[in-house]
Amino acid sequence: MSTHDLYTIPAELSTWDVEAAGAARFTWEYDNGRDRMLALYQKGKDKQWDSVKRIDWDLEVDPYNVLGIPDETIAIHGTPLWERMDEKQRKEVRLHGASWQFSQFLHGEQGAMICSARIVESVPDLDSKFYAATQTMDEARHAETYARFLQEKVGLAYPINPHLKSLLDSTLSDSRWDMPYLGMQVLIEGLALAAFGVMRDITTKPLPRQILAYVMQDEARHVAFGRMALRDYYRQLSESELREREDFVIEGCYLMRDRLRGQETWENLGLNKAEVADAMESVDKSQYLQLFRSLLFSRIVPCVKDIGLWSPRLQQAYADMGVLDMAGQSLDALMRQDEDIAERLDTERFAAEEAERHAEVAETVALGGDPRP
Repeated sequence: MSTHDLYTIPAELSTWDVEAAGAARFTWEYDNGRDRMLALYQKGKDKQWDSVKRIDWDLEVDPYNVLGIPDETIAIHGTPLWERMDEKQRKEVRLHGASWQFSQFLHGEQGAMICSARIVESVPDLDSKFYAATQTMDEARHAETYARFLQEKVGLAYPINPHLKSLLDSTLSDSRWDMPYLGMQVLIEGLALAAFGVMRDITTKPLPRQILAYVMQDEARHVAFGRMALRDYYRQLSESELREREDFVIEGCYLMRDRLRGQETWENLGLNKAEVADAMESVDKSQYLQLFRSLLFSRIVPCVKDIGLWSPRLQQAYADMGVLDMAGQSLDALMRQDEDIAERLDTERFAAEEAERHAEVAETVALGGDPRP
């Protein structure tokens, strides 16, 4: 089935062309590289995985309860609009909310794949080119995984959100080689990584938890890659050049914050204009969503500070968004946690499969049959 058959809103075109600017850069220095960057490159090679084999696609998913989380997490829960809905309408709210969220993950992963390919092309250092090449493969795998999840398990998809599209456009159309890092590795990847983490930790369903945990294991390395490259480069920039990057970060963070409102989901649930307005008011007032939005900046704010973009006006922008206190988060600790959760999930899953296999063999032996497959 074509993905276009699943879209709630017709996609404008089958493709989206972004005019690229900047130069493709070759380097003839093959010997020297930064030890930490090369170590990250080695880890990127070692940690490659196949979504067909690592993820248990036989697990069932209820499209009307994808994550298995309480309805209290829905912005309109408890409002007069929610109370007027029957169970069929509420099921549609759950379906569209999950579909929209995972659709944006999918589109973001394709954007990350294209941005990392641009980094391979434009970054001047060979060690960065090496790592970005492994990331391009990671992002292809992530897009493949989310596409399969939406097509086979959810059965509904949304086109790219206008705010995400705007940030991708700004990121890819800039001629400066560091902007794909800043737009993708720091902002889009940082917010996605935090979103994955919140959903990984609250879902009660094994398949989405596997997907989110395994994707996060890769994404944590990608954010670390952006930090290393930009921290070194931004030490060399003038005050005016740093201010330009800060302007980009501030605008990008507001776009990411507004993207989370998900207005298009409410517009596609058969609600009238007044009900859509009520739903959006509930979104803006929802305590759960306010907490969710603030948590989503837990990876972006400390990363922006770490790479050297931390002027008073940037701090004021984060204070206005209510996320300035996220600057104290330890990115290294979060990255280790992401690695550990994915590894533990593997251990638990394969231990359970091995135990099941041993039980089958023991049962066969007890029946006097041949235990060999």
